[in-house]
Amino acid sequence: MRSPSSSPSAEDLPLATPIAPAALPLTRRSRLSRLGVGWRRHRISYLLILPYMIFMAIFGIGPALYALLMSFSKFSMSTPQYFAAGLDNYKLAYGDARFFQVFGNLLEFLIISVPLGIALVVLLALLLDMRPGRFSSTLRLLYFIPGAVTGPALVLLIICIADPGISPFGPIFNFLGATNFDALVFPGSLPFVFTIMGFFSGAGMWIAIQHGGLQGMSREVLEAAELDGCNAWQKALYIKLPFMRPYIVYQTILIFALNVQLFVEPQLLTSTWVQANVPPQWAPNQLAYSYAFDVGNFGAAAALSLLMLGIGLAGGYVLIRWTGFFKLEGQS
Repeated sequence: MRSPSSSPSAEDLPLATPIAPAALPLTRRSRLSRLGVGWRRHRISYLLILPYMIFMAIFGIGPALYALLMSFSKFSMSTPQYFAAGLDNYKLAYGDARFFQVFGNLLEFLIISVPLGIALVVLLALLLDMRPGRFSSTLRLLYFIPGAVTGPALVLLIICIADPGISPFGPIFNFLGATNFDALVFPGSLPFVFTIMGFFSGAGMWIAIQHGGLQGMSREVLEAAELDGCNAWQKALYIKLPFMRPYIVYQTILIFALNVQLFVEPQLLTSTWVQANVPPQWAPNQLAYSYAFDVGNFGAAAALSLLMLGIGLAGGYVLIRWTGFFKLEGQS
């Protein structure tokens, strides 16, 4: 028998319930350590995007912020008085009688040029993929050649082609009743004229991009489709076209952003040495140019330029969200 003063043995003690250690808060040192690990892991990626970020800050974000400052400024003898105009520049630019006219012209041009340009590029890329070999390579080279013609030179080329007096197609134009330049180039035809110009100069690059994307398709999938009885057009419609979807979305975003900034072509057609039957301000950028250099109101020009920037950003955002362009495979 054990005396009361004796200490209890290990067997007599109750078993202790294990207690989970309390979660320690993340210390500043551990956060810095994780940041250091992330930097070391992705430092090559950061270095690769650094030049782009620098140029975007200098030539994109910086000018946009300066335009925002200018839009609230009043100008006296070409000297800005910052924040002196309030919203007057926006009221002047957006209340102009030409405002809805130029944006209506731009909308009509976008409705025609973006879908038509993309459809023709995709069709030509699919046709090239149906005929692989030397013939396809030769056509891809030929498609690239017009891309060397810049905007001003392309306008001169269109002027020569559309003038029945000097055009090689003059007899055809005369037979159709178009006896002068104004019969082919007039305000109602400008969306189609500018669409032809844009397709002629930029289609070759996009055809090469779309055709290059098709080269990444699995040959096994195409062979399986052939075994199932698919002909060339069925493969193009049901297999190749869905595969091209990311490239088509990418092309749509860039073409939309580029076509919104239409300026050189209508500006050259309205110049004094061409004297085409075109309004002096046909596109929004021409109206902004007129405010800046004809009137000297850089604030109103900045207000219009910010609206153009907003249209481009909003259009790109809607397309990206609608199509899920940046979603990874497997994400819902």
